[in-house]
Parts: sequence; C-alpha cells; structure tokens
Amino acid sequence: MAEPYGPPSGSLADLLERVLDKGIVIAGDIKIDLLDIELLTIRLRLFIASVDTAKKAGIDWWETDPALSSRAARDALAEENAQLRARLQALEESVAETPEAVGE
Repeated sequence: MAEPYGPPSGSLADLLERVLDKGIVIAGDIKIDLLDIELLTIRLRLFIASVDTAKKAGIDWWETDPALSSRAARDALAEENAQLRARLQALEESVAETPEAVGE
C-alpha cells in the first residue's frame, strides 16, 4: 500500500537547481522594545538565486562593489583620482587669481 503523502521524488541537487533557477526570498524583522520604546529594529532580506537569475531580477551589486570586483575597485580609484585632480586644479587657479598680500 502506497503512502498518500510520500516524500517528493527528486534529489537535493534537483531542488537546489530549481531554487537557484527561480530564486527564493526570505524576509523577516527583529524588533526590540523596552517599555514601548523601540531600541533596535533589524530588517533581514535574503535572496537566494543564481547569478543569471539575480541579474534578470535587476540585482548586480557585486559588479560595482569595490570590495568584490577588481574592475569596480579600479574604476572607483580612477574616479577618486579624477576628482582630486579637479579639486587641485581649482585650488591652483584660485591661488593664481588671488593677488599676493605684500608687507602685511
């Protein structure tokens, strides 16, 4: 006699493949109150998916995070360098336009 609610057929690998292909979201909030005063709120959002599925969902933060991408780190460094050069040029122009105080 067969069980009416037997274990689903398939392996853990099949389940993992399905989760990564479709994606899964786990959300939760932790709130700590003391005498009706909110002390701490932690909002947790977890999205488990493959890279391709995440990109389809519009999530690609790992490509622009300098801590995770060497290209993003180089781009961030180049941008900071350009900003510093622009500030230095503006300061040099400002000093060149200011007449020197003589005999003060």
